[in-house]
Amino acid sequence: MKKRYLTKSRFKLATECPTKLFYTGKKEYANQKLEDSFLMALADGGFQVGELAKLYYPGGHDITTLDHDEALKQTNELLQQENVTVYEAAVCVGSLFIRVDVLVKKGSRFKLIEVKAKSFNSADSSPFLTKGGTITAEWKPYLYDVAFQKHVMNLAFPGHQTQAFLMLVDKSTACPTDGLNQKFRLARDGDGRKTVIVSDSITADDLSSPILTIVNADEICDMIFQGTGGCDTSLPPFTDRVISFAELYEADQKISWPISVRCSKCEFHTTKDDESKGLKSGLKECWIEQLGWHERDFNDPTVLDVWNFRGKAKCIEDHVFKMADLTEGHIKPKEDNKPGISQSERQWLQVEKAQNHDSSVWLDDEGLRTEMNKWTYPLHFIDFETSMPAIPLNKGMHPYEGLAFQFSHHVVYVDGSVEHRGEYLNAERGVFPSYDFLRVLKSQLEGDSGSIFRYSNHENTYLNLIHSQLQADKAVIADADDLCSFIRTITKSPGKSVEKWTGERNMIDMWEIVKRHYYDPATNGSNSIKAVLPAILNSSDYLKEKYSKPIYGAENGIKSLNFTDWQWVQVDGSSVIDPYYLLPKMFQEVSDKEMRLLSENNDELREGGAAMTAYTRMQFVEMSDYEREEIRQALLKYCELDTMAMVMIYEGWREMLSIE
Repeated sequence: MKKRYLTKSRFKLATECPTKLFYTGKKEYANQKLEDSFLMALADGGFQVGELAKLYYPGGHDITTLDHDEALKQTNELLQQENVTVYEAAVCVGSLFIRVDVLVKKGSRFKLIEVKAKSFNSADSSPFLTKGGTITAEWKPYLYDVAFQKHVMNLAFPGHQTQAFLMLVDKSTACPTDGLNQKFRLARDGDGRKTVIVSDSITADDLSSPILTIVNADEICDMIFQGTGGCDTSLPPFTDRVISFAELYEADQKISWPISVRCSKCEFHTTKDDESKGLKSGLKECWIEQLGWHERDFNDPTVLDVWNFRGKAKCIEDHVFKMADLTEGHIKPKEDNKPGISQSERQWLQVEKAQNHDSSVWLDDEGLRTEMNKWTYPLHFIDFETSMPAIPLNKGMHPYEGLAFQFSHHVVYVDGSVEHRGEYLNAERGVFPSYDFLRVLKSQLEGDSGSIFRYSNHENTYLNLIHSQLQADKAVIADADDLCSFIRTITKSPGKSVEKWTGERNMIDMWEIVKRHYYDPATNGSNSIKAVLPAILNSSDYLKEKYSKPIYGAENGIKSLNFTDWQWVQVDGSSVIDPYYLLPKMFQEVSDKEMRLLSENNDELREGGAAMTAYTRMQFVEMSDYEREEIRQALLKYCELDTMAMVMIYEGWREMLSIE
């Protein structure tokens, strides 16, 4: 039987919830995390950072084999040398096994370097600790990771001294050269595993001003080992937990861990598709074992489903698990003297409808009508796709400095007619697209004074970012003042901005309108456009009747730049199929599950999103012109649906309010 090692990734999983150790890697249990390492490398951008880190420690030996025994053999042979650097060094003690990103040996001293594609500001005096001296929740997973590795090194090499470091992306630095971003490409090897191709044109100038910084973590590791720092003080000592996790994982024994709000983020739950395939839910098993629930109990919504409810932990502590058991005293709904309903009132509305088995749509008729009467036609609906590359595209730019590479733009006229007026997509490798993006957007919006709509704050954030980039850019940009002036007309200045403004055409946030004036129980409390769109299509007979016809992109129908004779409403049984499921895959070899995970909000992904992943693929993966064009076409369709979704929500509201 293959030996079961407690690795650093499994230890990280155990720090989230020890019960997860029992479910991980078992094919009979559903897992809602990305499992394709190639896709994950695209989505989180870590492959570039990992390879760049090696260049800062040149001359090392790379252990590429995935076989544990062979990796250990190669590492041990290399460590016989007095001085040596090893990448992905394998170290094992009993049932503890680690792969160290960069291990530098000089005599009896080791430098253990854990490389993370996480932004860090070296100007911060104490980034890992709160003002009270405790480890921050943000940094805890990374620090426990490196502490685990240092612990294993101490056990494996008791006669040596190990210093532990995190190597992080320093957002306070500037890229020293143009083109560094494009010198790392991603490919699959013959076995389908990801491999990084580093250009042989890397120069000394490229590495002259490191954009990765190394931070000593020994002091934090000592805090973790000693149980200080305010973390896990109620738990057994760190080393005891490691021993316990390793023994129970090796024996394949489940660790029963108390139910908590963490359960809402458990990846070991099933979708309807998983259940149809006979996969089991680890989440259900835990709740059945600890609460004595039956299968029927999972049909009832829980306190974890209440939107943005900060009282969940207290409810679970008081053994209140189901939404049916919540009272007004738990939610404490109250007005906030703003149009529509407050956050707490909306939470209580969700609870009441669940308790009353009321699936009807709630609409704040008066408030929404008042809001809509302020709007000026034609109405413009825009959506941006953006990226934050770890390695900047150009000299002088900072790591994780955002760029905007795509937008879609729909227009609704006063007579109700709709058209997909415009779009932008930059697919060229290594080109900073944001200024051209803005020029095209400006040309499409400045022809009238119609109201402009976004969904959430993303578009406002990125336009303000481009405003800052234009003002800081040392290059001569002839239209910089005009572009900045345009941005100020359609945005609101960020809170920390010295210059304050609210544009006369400041974009209207449909997300805020949804939260305050509209609620459909079918969204299960979510305000994401990907939840609201299928909900309103299922509840609106008007939308179903209109878009069940192939009028979108039709000769005498709605103008579209990417669809022809398209039918947005297609039905499976009694329900409308989510329009996003009708779109072509961005990557043909990716499973439906992986595509769904990329398309949903996913805490696992730093930037998140199928579009960003597709853009990254076009930037860094070797591919044919045909494949590149297929991805480009898919990106255009996805973004077009984002703004058409806003139009359909708007049309649904008009029909509900009987506005002619």
